[in-house]
Amino acid sequence: MRRKLGIIAGSGDLPRRLAEACRDQGGDYFIIAMRGHCAEEVVSGLNHAWVDLGAIGTTLKKLKAEKCLDVVMAGPIARPSLSTIKPDLRAARLLPKLMKAKGDDALLSIIVTEFEKEGFGVVGIDDVLVDLKPPSGALGRHQPDELQASDIARGVAVARALGGLDVGQAVVVQQGHVLGVEAAEGTDALLSRCAGLRREGAGGVLVKIAKPAQERRTDLPTIGVKTIEGAFKAGLSGIAVEAGGSLIVDRDAVVAAADAQGLFVVGIDPDDY
Repeated sequence: MRRKLGIIAGSGDLPRRLAEACRDQGGDYFIIAMRGHCAEEVVSGLNHAWVDLGAIGTTLKKLKAEKCLDVVMAGPIARPSLSTIKPDLRAARLLPKLMKAKGDDALLSIIVTEFEKEGFGVVGIDDVLVDLKPPSGALGRHQPDELQASDIARGVAVARALGGLDVGQAVVVQQGHVLGVEAAEGTDALLSRCAGLRREGAGGVLVKIAKPAQERRTDLPTIGVKTIEGAFKAGLSGIAVEAGGSLIVDRDAVVAAADAQGLFVVGIDPDDY
């Protein structure tokens, strides 16, 4: 039986999926819904409490009161300006460290350490939803051609450079030209921006891989049906994600959408590039 799981809920529907998976696996859960980030309909009818982003002490107390033993972070949380956060006492003590964290991975590592100091086990989404990691190779009917494989290689090199600076996980490349890189705006906004930069000829590719020093229990590269829609609107030919090191939410639906739009989705090993 799974140990009781505390779910730190950001945006998207992953928190609900995790709660349902816990029940299916004979375990229990409690959701900490981040106010202003988690949607009400995602946690409606589920065991949850609303907490402000800066209330780290409150979060820890609620998880302990609910007898949670493990914690998982589910769904993106837009990184706010520190000046807009109202920290509780526990968070205030962390502010000097948080202010020095230049990237999302550094920030998440600090938060993971705090959970572990309090005795919680920190697990990855894929430890609960075990079928989210993609295998190597094409996942649908379409595969990258020679030009697209070259763009994937270019994207891997750029993504690794960005990841080494803890900047982003995604890059869009078309015919060897970098159309855009992911920073604070996220992948959906990156694709929207690149739609206006598309060149004539063969469409480009979205490459999304983990950062070299990624805390892999949090914030793994993730795509879903919305990513397919964004890639199609941007005029891309396909998407390459890290095999075994990324997450595909609703894989069957993602593959079906990609097949319908004529896009490839391929799992890659960045070391091969």
